[in-house]
Amino acid sequence: MMWSQSLEKLLQSKYGMATFHSFLKAEYSDENIEFWLRCEEYKKIKSSYKMNSKAKKIYEQYVQASAPKEINIDHQTRETIKKNVLAPTTICFDEAQRIVYGLMERDSYPRFLRSEMYRTLLDSTAVDCPRG
Repeated sequence: MMWSQSLEKLLQSKYGMATFHSFLKAEYSDENIEFWLRCEEYKKIKSSYKMNSKAKKIYEQYVQASAPKEINIDHQTRETIKKNVLAPTTICFDEAQRIVYGLMERDSYPRFLRSEMYRTLLDSTAVDCPRG
């Protein structure tokens, strides 16, 4: 039930995150959640060597034009990240991450709440926890 309150609540739950990821994978639109997760991991990196390496991987996988899992961001944000990756900081993906979160919140998350997957889960928990 908590998952329906907000995307933030859903992503705070380990099981919620996994379920949402499965839903997006089934819709062939899991690049956004994967990018968001990689950015969350990236922000925790302390070593500048690891940061350089990880920033390049994220850029090549999700940001550059025609990337294998290209995310839907505007050209200017893409260009800014391209420059930022040359000397990466913990915030070099923040704008793209904000855009992607907004896309998930406005598009994927409402679809998830209307999905058969979510309704089935909700029904199974309703059986376990009868409402009073």
